[in-house]
Amino acid sequence: MRNIKQWYFGNFGGRFVPETLYFCLDELACNYFRYIKDKNFISHYRTYLTNFVGRPTPLYFASKLSEYCGFKIYLKREDLCHTGAHKINNTIGQVLLAKLMGKKRIIAETGAGQHGVATATACALFGIKCVVYMGEEDMVRQEINVYRMKLLGAEVIPVKTGSRTLKDAINECLRDWVTNVNDTFYVIGSVVGPHPYPLIVRNFQSVIGKETKKQILQIEKKLPNYLIACVGGGSNAIGLFYPFFYDKTVAMIGVEAGGKGINTSMHAASLTKGRVGILHGMKTYVLTENNGQIQTTHSISAGLDYPAVGPEHAYYKSIGRAKYVVADDDTAVLGFEILSKLEGITPALEPAHAIGWLVRNKKMFNSTDIVVVCLSGRGDKDINIIRNISHKRCET
Repeated sequence: MRNIKQWYFGNFGGRFVPETLYFCLDELACNYFRYIKDKNFISHYRTYLTNFVGRPTPLYFASKLSEYCGFKIYLKREDLCHTGAHKINNTIGQVLLAKLMGKKRIIAETGAGQHGVATATACALFGIKCVVYMGEEDMVRQEINVYRMKLLGAEVIPVKTGSRTLKDAINECLRDWVTNVNDTFYVIGSVVGPHPYPLIVRNFQSVIGKETKKQILQIEKKLPNYLIACVGGGSNAIGLFYPFFYDKTVAMIGVEAGGKGINTSMHAASLTKGRVGILHGMKTYVLTENNGQIQTTHSISAGLDYPAVGPEHAYYKSIGRAKYVVADDDTAVLGFEILSKLEGITPALEPAHAIGWLVRNKKMFNSTDIVVVCLSGRGDKDINIIRNISHKRCET
């Protein structure tokens, strides 16, 4: 018996897919809810998180950034996970589930390449064939991660349709899954898509917030005043936010990609400028043109370059539990550079949006505030983008 209420976060979420995918999604949900209660599955998952991923990750006091901003700032160091980002928390769980279900082939989408690398890593670990769909535009921006995926044994298929970015990679994965339902498992990388994916990915990523809560209470003897994280699809943010959902004294701020400015069409701020609609099997906030077509998005970070957002974030916005703000490309570059120079930590361009927004809005915080920022990934993959920007500055 399907529990339809379980498919939704308030009015958001659901399952808006072709009938041919219902079997796959029902099979996935049935197995997930079975194994998530299985002590052996949980034990294996946690063992891999500890011994392979490197958890728990540190909650690091950024002393120089704190001094610069005028209040305490802690960084949840997901950049120190194996493969360099939080994505592997989810792929280990999903690929382990796929193996127990007897699936022989894994497919995944990727934008910045980190989910692709994490999926390829998990597939190498468990000995399962891996196919990753990646937009042609993103393959150029993230060529190092493309090489890493191939080195790990994955087949990387370029997507040449549409905007040739993350949205189109997801489209191709769904087409593949429809035609290979029996032996293929689709590993979605963010809290997006039809039920049960937003729930599954959130639960695997909630290790971020659970650790953060335990660590901050040990260090400060109290909860933080603010949690801040970047939001594209929103997996790192919801992973941090969810364990604090009922802690009403803790404010949550999600930072969307403002691109060239939200008064242009060159951004990816779905919660800020989008409208409620359907995309990739879910009801959520979607960026659309006046005629209803999906808007072409832009962000300096490939991982935030997506025209929708996870439905749980849409729910958080609707009830006022989280606030969603915007950081443009220049602000992200500021965050990238200032964290590198002050703390010796080079962030990915995705969490650099959160760092940059925090620096530019430091006056809205009090000197007694404690702020936790999710540093969802490291910046190795983005060095060439920043270097090219620096060269252009020198030329002008």
